[in-house]
Amino acid sequence: MLQNLIIVLFISFFLPTTSFATQSSELIPRSILFGNPEKALPTISPDGKKIAYLAPNSEGVLNVWIAELDLSSPKLVTKAKGQGIRNYFWHYDSQHVLYVKDFDGNEDAHLYITDLKSDNDRDLTPYNDTKVSPIAYIPTRPDEMLIGMNLKNKALFDVYRLNLATGSIDFDTECVANGLGWMADKDLFVRGLVVAENDGGVSLHTRNSKNEPWARMLQVGIEDFNFSPISFSDDNTSIYVFTSLGTPTVSLQKLDLKTKKLECILQDASFDMQSSYHHPKTNELLAVAVEKETLEWISLDKTFENTLKELHKFPNSRVDILASDLDHNIFIVQVDQQGQVPKCYLYDRKQNAMKFLFTPRPKLSAYELVKTESISFTARDGMKLYGYLTLPLGSKKTNLPCVLMVHGGPWVRDCSRFSSPVQWLANRGYAVLQVNYRGSTGYGKQYFLAGKKEWGAKMHDDLIDAKNHFASLNVIDPKKIAIYGGSYGGYATLCGLAFTPEEFACGVDIVGPSNLVTLIETEPKYWTPFRAFQANFVGDIETEKAFLESRSPLFKAHQITKPLLIAQGANDPRVKKSESDQIVEKMRQNNKPVEYILFENEGHGFLRPENQYVFYEKAEKFLSLHLGGKAEQ
Repeated sequence: MLQNLIIVLFISFFLPTTSFATQSSELIPRSILFGNPEKALPTISPDGKKIAYLAPNSEGVLNVWIAELDLSSPKLVTKAKGQGIRNYFWHYDSQHVLYVKDFDGNEDAHLYITDLKSDNDRDLTPYNDTKVSPIAYIPTRPDEMLIGMNLKNKALFDVYRLNLATGSIDFDTECVANGLGWMADKDLFVRGLVVAENDGGVSLHTRNSKNEPWARMLQVGIEDFNFSPISFSDDNTSIYVFTSLGTPTVSLQKLDLKTKKLECILQDASFDMQSSYHHPKTNELLAVAVEKETLEWISLDKTFENTLKELHKFPNSRVDILASDLDHNIFIVQVDQQGQVPKCYLYDRKQNAMKFLFTPRPKLSAYELVKTESISFTARDGMKLYGYLTLPLGSKKTNLPCVLMVHGGPWVRDCSRFSSPVQWLANRGYAVLQVNYRGSTGYGKQYFLAGKKEWGAKMHDDLIDAKNHFASLNVIDPKKIAIYGGSYGGYATLCGLAFTPEEFACGVDIVGPSNLVTLIETEPKYWTPFRAFQANFVGDIETEKAFLESRSPLFKAHQITKPLLIAQGANDPRVKKSESDQIVEKMRQNNKPVEYILFENEGHGFLRPENQYVFYEKAEKFLSLHLGGKAEQ
């Protein structure tokens, strides 16, 4: 379905590539690390004859370009403005591309189609205050696509059948209360539905015809919330799912729709299965991926196993499969080797030939990069935690100033993939500490459940324990540690300075909530189905308001004594501008040290190059002032 594009297209096209050390002592300019890549996120046309990629137009806005397989004759084909395009995919006729784009970060995404011959951009879903999400698209019906839209009810996504040739949209299936996601079979029939349950878990429902009611096939409790259906079997008698039901980690299992029994196909004892790869024409499940210290693909097909071996011939690397043609003969992959920036390659399976395509940021190849090492340590309650440590170049490896970089989510994880912000901080002389605190995904059920109602509590203790552990080893200077992060990481930054004011020298908060009560009260309508899970894992807005306030940095802002930098997007629908406004106002009333940057044309994160330049310049000077690291003049 959708050639795995909904998964693939979120693989970081921001990632730069290649590195051959020639200027190890020099600062890497921010203009090289951040902003637009020169080329990024390459994909191949279904017929295998063209390559598409993202690149800036003459105004510096990322758009889709088309070129020959050798990248000759490049042609700009889309006309997106503002924040540009981050997510696109091919029409199966190889004569059009489609892309999803919102407006200045408000996440009310529209679906567009572009004719490669006429360069005509057309908005297929021109509805105000509506979010579109592609559901399924198959090569046997190239002019039809199933999309989800919250057109009638802003909290729920009904299914619509879109005709890509005419642009007509027909209502297909109404969403039930607390519906989370849809599944279509190989005939583009809406056969599956995932529903959020009142206990915080989820259930899977199926039907055999439009006239049949939905039948519950499986229900999992909140402890197995990390549940994801993958695809129907070819005869629609079973469904492949990722679930931790009956296993300690998220595993690949097969659900028999007649007996309602699960069969475990593949599991890892310590790490969660996290993604799947399918044949682009048949949708046959070919491989699954597990993120250990790095990404590992596990083949379920002997023929594809040989292809994977060829793709993994790069030493000490992770390989992301970005796309292939319909016949599954030509692949585009992104190779990430430690200490280098990723490279994009074209692999021809028939000729067994790997051809280098491009590096998104070729100017970065003039600078020496650093390696990120996997770490583990024991928290104060005995729980073993994992993460990553990146040390700057140079002979000094002790008593370093440090940035504790906290991931957002929080129900995701840090991984070993190349990161421009990590390289930036290490290049400026900081040790970069990344912690997959309890509640992070990827390490099994108990690791995930340990974060239940621990926002600002044990999840925060894990961050303190991490920094204390590496300070005790004399790796980092305990008096020169900043806490830094976005979204939940921004919340953790505010907690760090408000709840534990003596632990950090300063903090950088990017779109972080300051009050969990107002965060929940103002969340997007389409988050409503997650309310029961949220009540169990964060706190119940109806019965635990005082508890949520006790975990909110806003009410302890008077305890903040260390310098704080806050950056916010005005159009953020997840963490509203008011979350930053209210803590800035309280700090200024109390004469507390705070610097506030507001971007009027951004949302939950900063995508426009000009805004990234402003933010990273401000952050670099801020950290240099309070930690003593290097700064670009």
